[in-house]
Amino acid sequence: MHETPEELKELQALLDASLARSTPHLRSIIGGESTLTAEQLTQVLTGMRTLALSTVTAKGEPRISGVDGHFLHGRWHFGTAPGAAKARHLAARPAVSAAHLPGEELGVFTHGEAEILNPRDGEPAADWPDLLAYFKDYYGENGFDWDNDVVYFRLRPHWMTVYAPDFGKLVS
Repeated sequence: MHETPEELKELQALLDASLARSTPHLRSIIGGESTLTAEQLTQVLTGMRTLALSTVTAKGEPRISGVDGHFLHGRWHFGTAPGAAKARHLAARPAVSAAHLPGEELGVFTHGEAEILNPRDGEPAADWPDLLAYFKDYYGENGFDWDNDVVYFRLRPHWMTVYAPDFGKLVS
């Protein structure tokens, strides 16, 4: 778990507000005992988690692809090649949706905007050195040419919900 108490508080507020403004249909599925608290979510989302990531083309057409997602500090972080279509889409149109669905026991759905953490032609995010250390530890110091082969993004969520009917199954 990489979250501070303040980050957990912010994540819980986001989860609560997102569910409160969701449709009655969604609230009939997600809520009460079929969701997780921010603290529970951060216990479950450790290491790399595959995300289905949706971006939008210049013509407004949706595109979906898979990325390695890392849930750090209450937000999804993911990388791709600088020349990948999703990198171009996100640079031009940062609106993004992501879903983590490892099976029927967990669904994490997020909408927000992507922020480039290590732009090639600008200043990196203030926390990029710490995040880069995490990624190098996870993938290996020589896993990539970190300056040229990969661009990382943070999904700044404005909406996030979690479906999890049995927290015990997720942590056992």
